[in-house]
Amino acid sequence: MNVNDVFRYGVGAILVLAAGCTHYYMVSDPAGTKAYYTTDIDTARGGAIKIKDEKTGADVTLQSSEVKEISRDEYEAALKGRSAKP
Repeated sequence: MNVNDVFRYGVGAILVLAAGCTHYYMVSDPAGTKAYYTTDIDTARGGAIKIKDEKTGADVTLQSSEVKEISRDEYEAALKGRSAKP
């Protein structure tokens, strides 16, 4: 095994590990009137958060929000517009 093989396998292992580290979130306003689903949350100035709602594709900025980590099944069910099975 040469250096190129070691490098190739190392990069492959990192990509496999990184793919398994996705977190799924449901973000809502404090009144609970609207729910957004995302895998990435960015912090903006003044404590606001910026997300991309994966259900609609809209970029959203919320000054006040509630963030809940959810399972992949719940996330995928929400994107398809149905309830996750228990």
